[in-house]
Amino acid sequence: MPTTMKGPAIFLAQFAGDAAPFNSLGPIAKWAAGLGYKGIQIPTWDARLFDLARAASSKAYCDEVKGMCADAGVEITELSTHLQGQLVAAHPAYDSQFDGFAPAALHGKPKARQEWAVEQMRLAAAASKSLGLKASVSFTGALAFPYFYPWPQRPAGLIEEAFAELGRRWKPILDVYDQNGVDLCYELHPGEDVFDGATFELFLEAVGGHKRCNINYDPSHFLLQQLDYLAFIDIYHERIKAFHVKDAEFNPTGRQGVYSGYQGWLNRAGRFRSLGDGQVDFGGIFSRLAQYGYDSWPVLEWECCLKHPEDGAAEGAPFIQHHIIRVTEKAFDDFAGGGTDKAQLRKMMGF
Repeated sequence: MPTTMKGPAIFLAQFAGDAAPFNSLGPIAKWAAGLGYKGIQIPTWDARLFDLARAASSKAYCDEVKGMCADAGVEITELSTHLQGQLVAAHPAYDSQFDGFAPAALHGKPKARQEWAVEQMRLAAAASKSLGLKASVSFTGALAFPYFYPWPQRPAGLIEEAFAELGRRWKPILDVYDQNGVDLCYELHPGEDVFDGATFELFLEAVGGHKRCNINYDPSHFLLQQLDYLAFIDIYHERIKAFHVKDAEFNPTGRQGVYSGYQGWLNRAGRFRSLGDGQVDFGGIFSRLAQYGYDSWPVLEWECCLKHPEDGAAEGAPFIQHHIIRVTEKAFDDFAGGGTDKAQLRKMMGF
């Protein structure tokens, strides 16, 4: 049934910083509420905002955090473990780059780093339960992504084994989320092995169709891949349990296309933009999600190569609010209807 979604909400990761009000949860929550947001998505790796280990072990701390947010005028939408999820499966080619996602004591120690990431995921499941949350958002990580382009020719079985290993790593984690009553919603993102519908299906098969394996829908990544992001909702709406509202544009030239020629963000054919400045059809997206009964949060994930983040945040709340569809409780043509009974129906058919 069509459902009115909550919102608007904002992901805090891109706004957290060392200066007030962005350096602690209470003030940044008040800042978000002041812009018109009703929900905040919290990055669990940022100790300035949130203590994940404490949240996993202390219901009192979770109640304190919820109360702080309520006092500010917002709810917590989900906990984000994007950086930790990335490290559950990290190809060695990216070791030095991904070390920055983990504590300094784990740098150069990929096995210990991976074990830490798995434990972080487990902690986030427990913390989500204590906070009363239904979903959490993350990444799958990547073992096969360096081989995504079929040249040089991939040896037979490489992709199958990569996804089998992803399944072995993630299924026990998904079981923990199930025990805590929380959906784990993966953002389908280039750089992860799971970056589109086809790869999500491979992953879902690898985890045995696990009911907690779900999707954080972000159309910006699909537009940059030139994927039909509206048809994606038609196909996978039953698994879409979270939603990042992020805009993007794709402007191919005679010099570059989808791969963008190693250019920086400003000069790429495909670029992330503030809401309303790109090409994503949000009217179509919000309509599709309402049609299929999406009842959770639309969360602004702000990324833009041009606009100042505070301007993007200020514009984001009214943009999202404008697109939220308050679902009707009656048909538009009810005024023209009339009462019927079974005898009348049969008479209309000539019986």
